[in-house]
Amino acid sequence: MIVLYCILVLLAAFLAVVLIRTALFRPKPQPAVCQEEVEFDRDRAVQALAELIRCKTVSYNDPSMEDDAEFEKLIGSLPTLYPRVLEVCSLTRLPDRGLLFRWPGKQDQAPSVMMAHYDVVPVNEENWKKPPFDAIIENGVMWGRGTLDTKVTFNGILSAAEHLIGTGFCPENDIYFAFSGGEEVNGKGAVNIVNYFVEHSIQPALVVDEGGAVVEDVFPGVHTPCGLIGIAEKGMLNAQYRTCSAGGHASAPKPHTPVGVLSKACAAVESHPFRMQLTKPAAEMFDTLGRHSTFLYRMIFANLWCFGWVLDLLGKTSGGEMNALLRTTVAFTQMEGSSARNVIPPEATMVSNIRLNPADSVDSALDYLRRTINDSSVEITALESFEPSPISETGCPAWDKVASAVAETWKGCIVSPYLMVQCSDSRHYGKLSRHVYRFSAMDMTAEERATLHGNNERIRLETIGKAVEFYIRLMRKC
Repeated sequence: MIVLYCILVLLAAFLAVVLIRTALFRPKPQPAVCQEEVEFDRDRAVQALAELIRCKTVSYNDPSMEDDAEFEKLIGSLPTLYPRVLEVCSLTRLPDRGLLFRWPGKQDQAPSVMMAHYDVVPVNEENWKKPPFDAIIENGVMWGRGTLDTKVTFNGILSAAEHLIGTGFCPENDIYFAFSGGEEVNGKGAVNIVNYFVEHSIQPALVVDEGGAVVEDVFPGVHTPCGLIGIAEKGMLNAQYRTCSAGGHASAPKPHTPVGVLSKACAAVESHPFRMQLTKPAAEMFDTLGRHSTFLYRMIFANLWCFGWVLDLLGKTSGGEMNALLRTTVAFTQMEGSSARNVIPPEATMVSNIRLNPADSVDSALDYLRRTINDSSVEITALESFEPSPISETGCPAWDKVASAVAETWKGCIVSPYLMVQCSDSRHYGKLSRHVYRFSAMDMTAEERATLHGNNERIRLETIGKAVEFYIRLMRKC
């Protein structure tokens, strides 16, 4: 009886703690919002983006397929599209299509860097409803490859500077515009820009690149638009799995063929996902957005000390974006065996694309794969790889500048840190600054996000203007 009484007391205490923590888990104050409206020539910004889209700056892993003339066409158009910028800002061209503008400020001790890339991924034109490089405008929408990724931010940055220079504005600190023409193929343009900064002892106080956006219905129980600012990005590892055999005719196989061995290895990894590790970007996102969620989700996010297993289980069973925030993910993408249907291959290989949680590394991931597969006949090696980025600070002046610019431009949105699960050029800046933030200056619907790297990429004209407005607000704070 005493034991039962003690159990009931402990259960009551547990429930009380959970409910009290849930009741106290209320929204935090959002960044202060300046109510001043921003006026500029929106039609000019739209037309400038259209000219950029008409340049077929498509990058390929095979450089011989690229059209250098189209990249030069874009660069050559900049003095016409943004004449004040080219008059006031110096332009340094660096190898691998790196473009670095410097807008001199009143001082040069705490410069800001605003990034974009002007190359785009290839298109299958027959699958598009509109020509991908004509920048056709219909019903308030511009169609074209690069409208979202990322010529809109390239144009947003330069259009904002063009406007501000025209008003006589001079930034407090130097502002650099850093553009690369090979981001989509992990080109070296951004690397060369970073090396330039290192060689000239330039220490950025703020770096802003593509990443999050203003989105809706991406967090459980939250329907208010959310302005997600990436404070880190996951690393990447392409791992190859290889096994060999004596080969032979398929009519007399041994119990396990090379393809069968690799299939077993694949099943082992998929059945044993990397463990959940809640790092700062995801933890701060949960702590920010979770407070705006429904009661049940607030109870979970307010008490992850006892309900973390719920997120772990949901991630393991359903995958998707929430799972990607919590753990290193593995996607098997390629497998190769025999070239003939009736021949056992002497060698079989498969490849997985792995996105590394900030708590993991390339070496720790390879070690986990080897332990999980536990088969000495499967050789596991790294093809291409890079480590997760450093995690940037929040709650500091640099964060506040970006967060308030987001809140002022998209009034009413919830500004939150998050972990970027894709890769960007900004990862190269980790050696220079702990204030690297990843935010694509757009509000995007799920339908629009689906066109990124896909067919029928397009952008609402109002979104083009919002990108310019965001950068005007941000530059005024720099």
